[in-house]
This record gives sequence, C-alpha cells and structure tokens, in this order.
Amino acid sequence: MTRHVDVMIIGAGLSGIGTACHLARQRTGRSYMILERRTAIGGTWDLFRYPGVRSDSDMYTLGYSFRPWHGTKVLADGPHIRRYIEQAAEEYGVTEHIRFGRKVTVARWSSATATWTIEALDERTGEVEVYTSDFLVGCTGYYDYDNGYRPRFPGEENFGGQIVHPQHWPEDLDYTGLRVVVIGSGATAITLVPAMAEAAAHVTMLQRSPTYITALPAEDPLAAGMKLAKLPTEIIYRLGRARNIALQRASFLLSRRNPEIAKKLLLAAVRKQIGPDIDMRHFTPSYNPWDQRLCVVPNGDLFKVLRRGRASVVTDRIETFTETGIRLESGQELPADLVISATGLSIQTFGGASLEVDGEPVVIRDRVIYKGAMLDGVPNMMMVLGYTNASWTLRADLSAEYFCRVLEHMKAKGFTRVEAVARAGDRGLESALGGSLNSGYVRRGDALLPRQGTNGPWKVVNDYYRDSKMLRSNTLEDGVLTFNRAGQTPAGRVSLEGARSA
Repeated sequence: MTRHVDVMIIGAGLSGIGTACHLARQRTGRSYMILERRTAIGGTWDLFRYPGVRSDSDMYTLGYSFRPWHGTKVLADGPHIRRYIEQAAEEYGVTEHIRFGRKVTVARWSSATATWTIEALDERTGEVEVYTSDFLVGCTGYYDYDNGYRPRFPGEENFGGQIVHPQHWPEDLDYTGLRVVVIGSGATAITLVPAMAEAAAHVTMLQRSPTYITALPAEDPLAAGMKLAKLPTEIIYRLGRARNIALQRASFLLSRRNPEIAKKLLLAAVRKQIGPDIDMRHFTPSYNPWDQRLCVVPNGDLFKVLRRGRASVVTDRIETFTETGIRLESGQELPADLVISATGLSIQTFGGASLEVDGEPVVIRDRVIYKGAMLDGVPNMMMVLGYTNASWTLRADLSAEYFCRVLEHMKAKGFTRVEAVARAGDRGLESALGGSLNSGYVRRGDALLPRQGTNGPWKVVNDYYRDSKMLRSNTLEDGVLTFNRAGQTPAGRVSLEGARSA
C-alpha cells in the first residue's frame, strides 16, 4: 500500500519536530508525516544516554523560537531537552503524524508526476513500505547514528578492561570504584569527566591537544531575576534569546577579527578556574578560538573535579594499550579499568538514505546548498542544517519558516515545483560546514557534505542576523529559485558537471 502526504519529513529530532510545528502554526493546510527510525521522539537527545549528557548550547537559543524554555538552567541535560521536544510535538498535534521504527532507504523524485517516492524499512517487521509526497524535508542531522567515530588503538586487543564509545553507552555499565580514562577533549569528554568523577576511583582525560573551554553559570541569573519579578515567561524567553544570540555572535566575531584578544580572555578565565597547581598547557590550544567549536562547562564543574583531585588531564599521544591501561609516547603509563573513547562523530547525510532525481543518483557532495536549506538541482526538497558556530536550532527554525513561506507562495501562484538552479561559477570548494570550523569531524566528512557556493545565497556565512533577513523577508523569486506549474517545462539549467569533476 502506498501512502501519500503533501510533505514528508525524515527525522523526529529537534529539526523534524520543529518543522512539523511550523507547518501547523503557519496553517499551511499541507498534510504531513514524519518517518523516524528510532522508537521515540528526540533524535540526538534520545540516542545519547551517557552520564551527564547535556547541551553545549544555551536553552534560549537551542529551544524553538515559538516555544519558551521554562527552566532557568543555561545548559539543560538530555532528558529535559527530550521532554521539551516531546511537549512541543504534543502541543501542536505532531505526535500522531509520526511513524516510528521506519528506516528510510531511498527517496526518488519523478518530474513526470512531480512527486517523491520514499521507501522505508519497518525494522520491527522487516516490511518495506512505500510512501509518496509532493515535498521532502531531510531533518536527519549530519552524523551516523549507528557508528560513532572510533579509531583503532594500537594494542587494544591486549587491554583487560572494557572500551566504550559514548554513542553506544551500555545501560548496565557500572563504573563505581573504577579507574577511568576518557580519550578526547571535546564536548563529550568534558561532560563525562565531572559526571563520572564522583563514583569512579579516578578519571583521567587523555587528549592529544587541548580545546578552548569556558565556564558559564549553571543557572541564568537574569532569567531567575525576571522570574522573581513575575515577568511573563514568553517575555523572559524572548529577552534571553535576543541577548544570547547577540553574545554568541559577538564572541564569534571577536575570535575571528581579534583572535589574540579572544585567546587572552579565554585563557585568563581558565587560569582563574583551575588555580596555580594545574599546568595551563593542558588548556592552551594551538589554534585560534572558534577554529573549532568552543566547549562550555556549567559552574566550572570540570575545573572543580580537577582542583579536588578527583580527575586529571594528560596531554600526550598513545603508544599502545597494555593489559592494565595505556602507555603513552612520553613513557608514562595510565592505569585503567575502563576506557571511554570520546573520539567524536562519523558524518552521514540524509540518514544514510540514497537520493535520486529522474532515475539519476544524487551525489550530495556534488551539489551546492542554497540559503543553507536546498540542494541545487533537487526539486521540492529542503535539507535542514543548523549552525556550527551557534545553536543548531537557530537556523533550523529559520529554514522551517522559509519552507512555509515557499509553500504559501506556491499555493498562491499555483506552482507545483520549486528548484534552486546553480550556475557553474556558483560552486565553491568548501563544504556546507566548512569555513567557520576546522573540527576533525568536519574534515573527515568533507567527502559527504554538500558544497557551499562562492556568492550570494549559495554562500554559508553562519550569521543569524543575515540569515534571518534572507530567509524571512528577501524575495522568493530571486532569479535563482525557480518555480513551475504542473505541465510546465522546468527552466533550463547550466550543467555543473565540469565544475563537479574539477
């Protein structure tokens, strides 16, 4: 049996639920369905279950523009974020439109029928289901849910303990009284170390190189004060959101324009947190601030466990695993009963499903992304990618609003097809996540990610203020985005094959 809806959304995480809520809020009149591989709402926040899992973005900007975050915590934990997403879905009647346990394997566009045909595997029964839709929205994020990035360590087969990747945390893992080594220095590692330090015998964070870390208060003092003043929640949320968007942008621009000043400010704050007994070389990166994502710790929890001796940081490289731990290139040996490989993510686009347009496979890396939301040459499709230098949801929200604008415009004008058409000179060399970050996962995923362009709407600038104007108010028929009616031949496009092969 084939099921048809106007809009098919892939993924029921922050982006997918947000997009569906916008469709309902804007009263677009379009039917929709969400296909979600997992058995619950939440996406990332349903997947990650390691100790202390939390956001590394503040909840005023990680939350939706249309639904206030009622807490005062700056960085919320995973279960609270998951519940926030679930409540948004309940409030806007989205939950009943979700089909759980469906792994999308392929989506095919047909110009003859102006429809997408989507095949999904019901992983519970093994049945392949077929759906059709007029529009397709990819809300799957950009990493592989099945496989985290896990390098093979020399000699690991000799290790007598357990090696665990945070993305696949065992429910029954008991680390009480164990000597733990966490390999990594990113957001996951700095979350795990203080979360495990109280129960473990000792936790060591082993890093090849340091990361910029900043401490924020766990509770937002301004929000708490406004709550005491009994200001409406919506007002508190809007004010906090506007403030934090401005602060995020100011921090990023300072780091780009005056990296030495930004570096001095960040390192001085760390020195104040760790005290005189811990070597600053463990917190002094070789790169400039915001070349990689800045890590945030609430109430300086990481620094507290370091000062108390419950945890330590070692900057070195692994020579080999031994039966009882890890021997480093310096000759130092780290005793360990449990090793956590907080080594990052593996990039994946569109949840691993394949795309086809009129029988031709779509190689996503060969496509340019338009306004951070559409792939050139792929009709009636939106691909949601959030920010790398700010909260993911900020741009996901803008993209969903833009999608609703496009749908309304098409309904008003009788259009049935929309497509971003790039010229050969529009294609740049950097990926859609490049330019603003040089993180390991961005470099590893370069071969899979769409390109960003060299100019105008093809350029990804990761600037909320610029994107807000471009997606909310700029004209839709800009000469790049093309619209057609049923039976009308799509406007011709310049082939990108020469640029792609280059």
